[in-house]
Amino acid sequence: MTLKEMSKEYRAAAVPLRNRLRQLRQAMAASEDPEEIWQLRRRIRELAPLLSQVNELAELTERYYEKGYYRNKKYSL
Repeated sequence: MTLKEMSKEYRAAAVPLRNRLRQLRQAMAASEDPEEIWQLRRRIRELAPLLSQVNELAELTERYYEKGYYRNKKYSL
């Protein structure tokens, strides 16, 4: 698998995460139960970093060989 192909896989993996976060935010906005809101907010806090990481890795693998591309230090040795 090439890095470009891997990038497409990361982008595809981001779609269900993005959709789930949208659903959780909508459910939180519609809810009036403080316990449910707390649980939804906690789940959002758990999933949001995953989406960020998937997006960062998609960009990294897509642009890895471009000249002048500044790589995120989190993913460097």
